[in-house]
Amino acid sequence: MSIMELLEPVGRDGVQTLPHAENWMQGRTFYGGASTLIAYTDAQRRIGDLPPLRGAQVDFVAPVGGEVETRSEIIRQGKSVTHVRSDILCGGKLALTAIFLFGAAREPNAVHPGPQVEDIANGYDSGEPVPGPKEGKHFIQNYEIRRAQELQGSGPPLVRRWFRLKEPHDLDPMAELILVGDTLPPGSMRAMQRQGPLSSINWSFNFLDPNPSTTDGWYLAETASQWADEGFSSERLRLWNADGRQLLDGIQCAAIFG
Repeated sequence: MSIMELLEPVGRDGVQTLPHAENWMQGRTFYGGASTLIAYTDAQRRIGDLPPLRGAQVDFVAPVGGEVETRSEIIRQGKSVTHVRSDILCGGKLALTAIFLFGAAREPNAVHPGPQVEDIANGYDSGEPVPGPKEGKHFIQNYEIRRAQELQGSGPPLVRRWFRLKEPHDLDPMAELILVGDTLPPGSMRAMQRQGPLSSINWSFNFLDPNPSTTDGWYLAETASQWADEGFSSERLRLWNADGRQLLDGIQCAAIFG
């Protein structure tokens, strides 16, 4: 179940079988944060000596399974900014493609800290625990989750949860944010007229703190639908640390089935 075990073969040539892959699946594909972390890890191991990660654009092209082939290359390397493309192939076909933006720090010409979170109903130490899946293996079993809002069921298309990884790990802070940043389902699930599957199609995000940290592994995540119709939803994804400081800001297109 360890994320470190899952990542162990990443960066090698040829098709690799990822151990315990079933523990990080969501239906027939890897959970988006896990597959994005695989691509990021491949870039780090193949290229190395990169500036800090500032953001990424990720396309979930097809299902990612337990046997993958990874490849990464520098698209352009400037004085301070490096663009890296990382791909995951399954069965010889493209399943995920990501553009990672790495940027060295410069003397700032603008300083504006990320906003503090507002309107939190419950802290991580007081929120009601959210039960995991009752049967089968699902990536969410790797998390401890607590409610951060009073609303349950239908309502405004916004979902907030506190969560942290159950298992200890040696991920660097940026890698951990990639893994957990896509944890919640789309906020549009609250606006659905009937139950049905949902699927992330892409994910773009920026880091708002070059040295992210939190307390006891706890993060607050939010997904909020900005528009939903014709089977799609435009979602804003935000992630704060335990002190309410925003660490990640993103946007995503989700497919709404059923």
